[in-house]
Amino acid sequence: MRDTALELAQALIARASVTPEDAGCQALIGERLAAAGFTVEHMRIGEVDNLWAVAGERGPLLCFAGHTDVVPPGPLEDWRFDPFAARIEDGWLYGRGAADMKSSVAAMVCAAERFRSAHPDHAGRLAFLITSDEEGPAVDGTRAVVERLTDRGIAIDYCLVGEPSSSRTLGDTVKNGRRGSLNAHLTVRGRQGHVAYPQQADNALHRLLAVLAELAAHHWDDGDDFFPPTSFQISNLDAGTGAENVIPGIAEARCNWRFNPLQDEASIRAFVTERCTAHGIAEDSIAWRLSGVPFITEDGALVEATRAAIADIADITPELSTAGGTSDGRFIAPTGAQVVELGPLNDTIHQADERIRADDVARLAHIYEQLVERLLLATD
Repeated sequence: MRDTALELAQALIARASVTPEDAGCQALIGERLAAAGFTVEHMRIGEVDNLWAVAGERGPLLCFAGHTDVVPPGPLEDWRFDPFAARIEDGWLYGRGAADMKSSVAAMVCAAERFRSAHPDHAGRLAFLITSDEEGPAVDGTRAVVERLTDRGIAIDYCLVGEPSSSRTLGDTVKNGRRGSLNAHLTVRGRQGHVAYPQQADNALHRLLAVLAELAAHHWDDGDDFFPPTSFQISNLDAGTGAENVIPGIAEARCNWRFNPLQDEASIRAFVTERCTAHGIAEDSIAWRLSGVPFITEDGALVEATRAAIADIADITPELSTAGGTSDGRFIAPTGAQVVELGPLNDTIHQADERIRADDVARLAHIYEQLVERLLLATD
């Protein structure tokens, strides 16, 4: 007999929901959840589809959070199979979104269906927050839904995000926090000129490189018990006309900080502004964008339930980690919710031939079901 979670994962992968498109994924999810007794609300915000569903009348609120959008597949010739065929080969499920994160969403839905069938009068509330804007700007997705929930007085107590967290085997790593992410776009304006007459020009690239070298060499901090040291990276550099004999009059760089709680947006901006001023770069030459602040969920009910569920199903003790990029957990944790991330292996995410072990979908659904039981049935 085929596993229902695997079948649902394949059905979701088959929908080419390249961000911000949902391609009917949330309609399918909503039908399943409504049949399981959830009150389902579809929230279209801008060009983004979002789904909020809840079952239960009282008690702690446990939310499954995920996304139905995926990154573009890239050149099709790089793929072994059609990225939206949801092909199973040699025990592997292939397809864009197999790991990130349609298999997790399918496992969540099936776990909720089984839990509701076995415990129709359960205490506590079980919810879903699904968006199609996680891989994109992340403005009209989870961030916007959380704002609406807050306006309604709805507070999430526990949140499990289905991001692919595992490293070598299912359940070996749980993300119990994430670093903050701060982006900067530096634009330095000088004066273009001939390379043979530097006295008649102002090389914008020289000034930009000088400040970038200082930022790259700067020791930001040593990290703490939960987070690694703050990291600064230059991601893009643009200057010049393409000619070898022209001094650039404009130079631009895009940079990113992945920062721990020892830093914040204000401290980073203050240091960068001071160094830019020292090199004759005006403060208004920097455009900032904060993607998220760091958060941590320490040992408590959610972490303990997650560990126990993994131990029961996968027979391993997971490592807690704050490594990796950002997730939509950054929009939920500031409301006071305990947040963890647990999903399949992440070694092929955003790559051609994205894949996970096919039998991990069913195992993940059982872990999720155990976690729900441990949190909500304990409130009876």
